[in-house]
Amino acid sequence: MGNGAQFLITTAFGFYIMAVILRLWMQLAQVDYFNPFSQFIVKITGPVLDPLRRVFPTLGRFDIAAAFLAAALSALKIYLIVRLQVGGFPYGVMELLIAAVHDVVVTTLSIIFWVLLIRAIMSWFSQGRHPLEFVLAQLTEPMLAPIRRIIPPIGGLDLSVLVLILIVRFIQISIS
Repeated sequence: MGNGAQFLITTAFGFYIMAVILRLWMQLAQVDYFNPFSQFIVKITGPVLDPLRRVFPTLGRFDIAAAFLAAALSALKIYLIVRLQVGGFPYGVMELLIAAVHDVVVTTLSIIFWVLLIRAIMSWFSQGRHPLEFVLAQLTEPMLAPIRRIIPPIGGLDLSVLVLILIVRFIQISIS
């Protein structure tokens, strides 16, 4: 039962944490709110985030409630998994908070990697007409534009996505 329960906890919490991080990222990037993908993320995160917004203010475009929720869910996920494995929780609150923040950073980097990869693959087929591709472009352009200033497209080939993927993977490996 332990492995099955651990899988369910990791998967369920992981997907919801990703949705919350995406919501935060979408707000920072000012992604089109009326896009169907944006609406999906807003609808699945809204019931939990809306009450938290009464407690945590928003600083400009940074949604403190979303950041808090992602960290709190990561902490709960880690707590439940360790309790299943060990039968108790032998760590202190600070260790749990550090592990939760680390988990959120790793998850964020993973999301960036997958968004870049999906955007690259979709660019081969959809030619910019799919609503998801529009959201992915809005999310990634703020990170790709500085790279394009340093490495402009060569013969119509844009290497900025590849460079950013390498940077993200380097950071992931460095903090793991």
